[in-house]
Order: sequence, then C-alpha cells, then structure tokens
Amino acid sequence: MPLVVGILCGDAFPHVLPTWIYPASLLLLVFILFCYRYCRWLYGVGVYLFLFGIGFHLMSRQLEQTDYSFSNIPSVYRVRIQEEPEMKERSILCRVSLLEELRRDTVITNSGNNLFLLYFPKDSTADALRGGDELLIHTCLSPPANNGNPDEFDYARYLKRRGGSGTAYVAAGHWEVVGHDSRRTLCRVALGYREKIVSLYHNLSIRDDELAVLSALTVGDKDELGDDIIETYSVAGASHVLALSGLHIGFLYALFWLILSPLWKRWERLKPVLLLFIILFLWGFAFLTGLSSSVVRSVIMFSLLALAGLQPEKPITLNTLAATAFLMLLYHPAWLFDVGFQLSFSAVAAILIFQPKLYALWKVKNRPLRYVWGLTTISIAAQLGTAPLVILYFSRFSTHFLLTNLWVIPMVSLILYSAVFLLMLTPFPFLQHAFASVVEALVRVQNAVLQWIEQLPAASVDGIWTDVWEVLLFYFFLAWAYNGIIKRTARNACAALFALLLLVSYHSVSTFSNAPRRSIAFYNVKGCPVVHCMTDDRHSWLACADSLPDVSHLRHTLSPYWNRLHLDAPQLITGDYSAESLSVRNQIVSYANKRICFLHDARWQHKTSSRPISIDYLYISRGYKGRLPELTSLFSIKRVVLDPSLSAYYQDRIINDCIRLGISYLSLSEKGSIRILL
Repeated sequence: MPLVVGILCGDAFPHVLPTWIYPASLLLLVFILFCYRYCRWLYGVGVYLFLFGIGFHLMSRQLEQTDYSFSNIPSVYRVRIQEEPEMKERSILCRVSLLEELRRDTVITNSGNNLFLLYFPKDSTADALRGGDELLIHTCLSPPANNGNPDEFDYARYLKRRGGSGTAYVAAGHWEVVGHDSRRTLCRVALGYREKIVSLYHNLSIRDDELAVLSALTVGDKDELGDDIIETYSVAGASHVLALSGLHIGFLYALFWLILSPLWKRWERLKPVLLLFIILFLWGFAFLTGLSSSVVRSVIMFSLLALAGLQPEKPITLNTLAATAFLMLLYHPAWLFDVGFQLSFSAVAAILIFQPKLYALWKVKNRPLRYVWGLTTISIAAQLGTAPLVILYFSRFSTHFLLTNLWVIPMVSLILYSAVFLLMLTPFPFLQHAFASVVEALVRVQNAVLQWIEQLPAASVDGIWTDVWEVLLFYFFLAWAYNGIIKRTARNACAALFALLLLVSYHSVSTFSNAPRRSIAFYNVKGCPVVHCMTDDRHSWLACADSLPDVSHLRHTLSPYWNRLHLDAPQLITGDYSAESLSVRNQIVSYANKRICFLHDARWQHKTSSRPISIDYLYISRGYKGRLPELTSLFSIKRVVLDPSLSAYYQDRIINDCIRLGISYLSLSEKGSIRILL
C-alpha cells in the first residue's frame, strides 16, 4: 500500500527528487533496521516512508523520461518507426523514436528515448511504411493534450504513462524514407511470428467473425474485430475474453498444472524442473502474441505464482498475490493505472477471499453439479471484485454475467486448447486442415450463443455513472462486510453498516449535485459542431450545424459527461424543428430566450436587413469564408463561438474582427467546452 500511494503521488505531482535524497534514504534504511529490535512502530513508519519514497521516485522518473522541449514551429526531424504501422479509420498511425532534429544552423541529436505518435494520410506511399524505416519528416511536434471536454478520457496522461512524449500530423509530401534499420528487435521478431499465425488461419480458410475472434483469443490480434461482434461480447459480459491477458494465460497455466502436477506428486524432485517448463511455455506463448504489454504483465504474474508453488503449503494466497503486484510495480510503476492490471488483481483477490466462503454454502455431492457450482461461485466472486471497476471505466453492467461465464469460460478454454493442438499439427497439413474446421465450428457456436444472450431482455444496464471515490467506498464497505461475516461481532456489524451509510450518502449527494439543469453547452469535438440544449427533466437536444454530423465521435467523447448528468439519449436535430421549448429554423436555434445562429456556409452573405436580429451566440464553424463586419447589418451579436474545425489563421481573423467590433468571443479549441446555465 505505501508503494501504491507513492506511485499515485508521483503521478499526480511529478517531481524529480534532489540528489541528496539518495544518501538520506540509505541512512533511513539503516535506521529502520536498527529500530526493529527497539521500537516496532517506528520501524513500521520507517518502512512505509521508505516504500512511499521508492514509489514516488520511480513514477516521477518514468514521467520525466517523456519530457521534451517543443519548439512550437515546424521543423525537420529524423525518426525511426518502432512498430508496424497501425491502420486507423482516416489515417495511418506510426509509433516512432526521435533520432535527430535538423535546424537551419545545427543538428540536435536525440537518444531515441522520446517516443511520438505520427499520423499519416492514407495513400499508397504511406501504406508501404514498415517497422524499422527511418524517415525525414517536416512537421510540428506537439505535447499530448486533451480537448477540455468534461469527463472525457484523459488522453494526455494516458500517453505519458505509456512513455509517449507527443503527437504530430505529417501531411502528404512532407516526408521521405531515408533508410531502414535492418536490426530486428525481439518485439519485431515476435510480431512477425504473430502475423504468420494469423496468415495460417487465413490459409486454413477460417473467415469473418470466426477469424477475428480466434485471432483475438489466441494471439491478441484485434484488427479484424468488427463493431457488431465487439458490442455482442460487451453486452453479454464477455469482453474480457477478447482482450488477451490474465484469463487466457490462466487457462494455459491451469492446463499444464493439471497435466504435470501428478508427475511431481509422484517424483517430488521433478517439481522445480516442471515448474520451469511451465514458465518457459508461458513466455513462449507471450512471444507468439507479439509481447504485448498486457500479456507480458500476466505472464510475469503467473510466473511468480508458479515460483510460489515451490513452497509446500498453499501456493496462491493473498500474500503471494500482493508480493507479485509489488514486484511488478517495482519493475513498471505505470502498470498501476492499467485497467487490465486492476481488473486482473481485483478478480484474483476477490476469488481468493470470497470463493471459498461461497462454495461452502452448499455441499454438492454430484460431480458435474459440483463443477457447475464451483464455476458459479468463482464467477460471483470475480464479479464482486471487478464490477465497480467495470462500471467506472465502461459505464455498463451485464446482468446475465453468470449465464455468460458458465458458457464462455469452458468454451474459451476448449478453443484455446484446440488452437494449441491446431498449431502442433503444422507438420501434418492434411490433418491440420481437417481440424481447422472443428476450431472454426467451436468459435461459431460460441459467437451464436453470446448473440442469443445479447438479445435476452435487460441484458445490460448502460449509462451508469460512478467516480473513483464511490468505487473506493464500495471496496471499503466490501472489506468491512467480509470482516463482519468472518468475525460476527456487534462492532464489526456496526462498522459494515457505517461503511454502507457512507457509500449511500456519497452516492446520494453526487446524484443531487449532478442533477440535470436547463442549460446549453458547446463542445470541443472536431467534425460535429452542435449546441446541446438540456432541460431539467433529463431530456435534451443536439442541434447540429451540419446535416451529416459525426455524432458517433461526439457520443463516444461526451457519454461519460451525459451519464454523470443522468441525461437520456439526446435527440438529434439536423434541420428545421419545432417543439414546445425549442425551435430551429434556418440554422437559428431558439431555446429558453436564447438565440444561437450556426454559420457554416454562405447563406447570410450579401444580405442586408433594416432590423438586425438579436443573436446571443454566433457559432462559426468550417465552411464559412466571410468576415464578421459584413454580418453586423443582419445580426446584433453578443458573443461569437469559434468551432475547433476552423484553421488557426481563420480563427485569428475572426478574433481580430471581434476585438475591433467590441464583441466577446470564445475559442473552443483554447477553452474547451462550455456550459451556460439558464
């Protein structure tokens, strides 16, 4: 816990410690060892402070390595592509290391530790880029930044934690390949083998959703997954099986433990050798999956658990799990913020704590029924541990999780074991082609059943809002409730009830303070200029400037904020509209005695009026090419809102017009979103 608190503080207040702190820490360590025999509480305080300092230093140092001095002007850089380019919807993403910056008078050499995300337009030349290519690019590197929308994903912090220094867009014709690094790193070799396995699936005539799910389950390649199959797994509560991580490594670990444990029970001296074999196999599997961070993290976890199996008593305990997390965070402190890390450890911890108690509630003699009951108690325990985190990050709770897990866990284990056997048949092509149809049929049946579960009534509860403090209070209540069950005393019962009271009180205050209120909002989302008109009764409208807005991107960005305000799904308006409290006519929105005029084309140019219309907010977005003074005879403008889709040059022109005319303005690209209470 002190290590975790230190990592959290190092992330929130990154600061490189002065050099004198290191000899002081050494003296503190000597003092701690000295105090152990004479003052136990002082020894404990010293250990906590020492571990807190380690966590703070490790996290601060990791964030410091991403620092880079940005010039804010376009320059020429020499970069090397670290991984294979990734196809996005509208661009090609390349993760590169910066080697040199070429200025007019000098060349600034970089160590290559600074990693950047470069986006290239989709064309035939960019499609030819490969990992290891060295490029000269002309662009403006910028630090990672958020758009300033409420409750949006903190992309800047996410990129920093993953070692990224910044991003840039490289226009067509502003780059060229100048070389290629032929050295193949371990990760590149691993990715190459992963591509060979996916190609093997193609050659075995596995297609469509079956190919996508099989590639995700076995080698972690999710490029083929479509939106429909992802939504099916999400609603059914089986998304965790598509993310190759602890569940899949656990299946393989359990398989080899089951096969090899009879051998070391008969010949005990073989146990270290066989456990080493399990560890080597897990790392070999991680290599075939491209050494992705989630798989490596899970393999480290199960490797340490395998080593813990050398002790004669029960190998997997909470102490073993805590020691595993401690060593992993010492190696890579930013893993603490990884959703997969949190879900893996919370699930395993909940299973270790709650599953034995749940399993003991019903003594089952029938062997098949006992297996089903064991799987049920494991699912309930894991759900207790992970449900708050799933709701926090995904705002969804799958109500049929028991039914899903009773089906998907045996099926995924069967598919994984069948896929391993399929790869072992590579020297026998005829048998491999025959068995490939069996594997494809297993995946098809799994998908069909999950699609049926998705269609069941009330399959999931969506739009749930919670925050970090509410999640912590839930775990606090869970801990006291468990303590009250183990030690049935009045004091423990009162403590559990008090924890429940804190949780309910905080939730009630949060719900009341975030109740919907009549207001309008402008958002910093490119490609979708809208004004959001909200009422007091959870209903709202999205009045769009464009007849074909990119609403999916807007919903993805703002859905957490709308969930916090407990709003229903907003009604989309793309043309003229009239309701009791809202009117949209000729791109002018009238709501609660406020007028918002969209300006995105030339419809108001070269027009005059003897009586100007009073406009509270003039929303200018991409498509309007005129100047502000030519509109003063048409509108009496109180404030101008500039959409982020406007170019920097044109925004400066409009801002200068506003200053000259004495009109207040708001640039969404600078200020982020804004909400005006009415």
